[in-house]
Amino acid sequence: MLASRLVLRSAVSLSSRTFCISSSCNQGKAPDVNEVRNRLREIVGASTNWSDHQQAMEERTSLSSLLAKSQDDLPVKTAKDSYTEAYLPLGSDPTIREKYLNYHNSVRFGRILEDLDSLAVLICYSHTWNKELQRSPLSIVTALVDKIDMRKNIIYPDCDIKFTGNVTWVGKTSIEAKMHMSQFHEGAYSPVLDATFVMVARDPENKRAAFVNPLKAEGPKEEEDFRNGELNKNRRKELSKASLLKVAPTADERTLIHSLFLNTLDTQTVSFRSRKLPPNSLWMEDAKMKGLEICHPQERNIFNRIFGGFLMRKAYELGWANACAFGGCRPTLVAVDDILFQKPVEIGSLLMLSSQVCYTQDRYIQLRVHTEVLDPLTGQHNTTNVFHFTFRVDKEVPAVVPRSYGESMLYLDGKRHFDETMRSQA
Repeated sequence: MLASRLVLRSAVSLSSRTFCISSSCNQGKAPDVNEVRNRLREIVGASTNWSDHQQAMEERTSLSSLLAKSQDDLPVKTAKDSYTEAYLPLGSDPTIREKYLNYHNSVRFGRILEDLDSLAVLICYSHTWNKELQRSPLSIVTALVDKIDMRKNIIYPDCDIKFTGNVTWVGKTSIEAKMHMSQFHEGAYSPVLDATFVMVARDPENKRAAFVNPLKAEGPKEEEDFRNGELNKNRRKELSKASLLKVAPTADERTLIHSLFLNTLDTQTVSFRSRKLPPNSLWMEDAKMKGLEICHPQERNIFNRIFGGFLMRKAYELGWANACAFGGCRPTLVAVDDILFQKPVEIGSLLMLSSQVCYTQDRYIQLRVHTEVLDPLTGQHNTTNVFHFTFRVDKEVPAVVPRSYGESMLYLDGKRHFDETMRSQA
């Protein structure tokens, strides 16, 4: 039987003791999810109290002198240095189960996103940890959730979950961490999802980039993972260059948008201004849902900003609600794609979330959730995150039709993300 709380196994050293988060390294006491974040606070020297937290962050500025001047100054690490296992015992701890349970007697996937984000940070600190130091001078933050592919539609609320993960690719200042989640059911663990996160290392004040340890691949599997990490980096660069915010749509995409436009013209009036919906379709402007969050200190991360996992959870839940209302039935998550963290969210911010159905095909719904912070004193809006989710429902859904050029670009961007998801699922 698994331990009664979340059990982690990691090869990190912390101060004079081994940072092996397991029941054997903690005299039989297995930490829960909150303890994982406490371990992260210990690594960076952050306080658990809001009143002391700001002072602790100010004290981190003295750690800047411990940063490496170049990557060559840092020891080479291997994948096993960062390998981490985590058990979430939903089957044996009713207290934890209550936190993860949703109305449909399944697991709240937003909570899983929070756990994945925390584990990704821990994995990267495992890779960069220097046992000679009491505190890490690095501020490791989430830059991008490259991909989360669902391998199973059902997550049982009363069966234990296992996470595994390690660093698979390293640049000068960035780290790719891959994680896998499986669940114990009917006598065996079966895969539930695969996740790829990209983290970046910053200085103690989180103002500039900092070097991280190089990675040495050992064996064919690790070499393949490293090559894939390099391919992922190059793919992201190419996608950024081809972004519809920078360049015009392709010829095929322009033809598609013009065809959608022609299908909405009223043949009785023969006017560009007179438009009507085709059968079984909905204007994109009618497929939105919005939300607002006040960012309280309770949701802060170890660097005194809003926890990225919290932002992912809120965006997912809004997107799920939008897909549910649009499809008329409970949606199932297929993939999370290309979550970009553009700016940190400060404590006290007014976080505005906007969910938009961008593209549909058969029983699939492609959603984009845009988040921005509002300064109530100046009225200024700043984009912080963009999230992409692919859902599936049990019946065919209406097509969404753009009215404006801006909506047409959202439509094409949604189609690009959907097509990429389908290719990776094939």
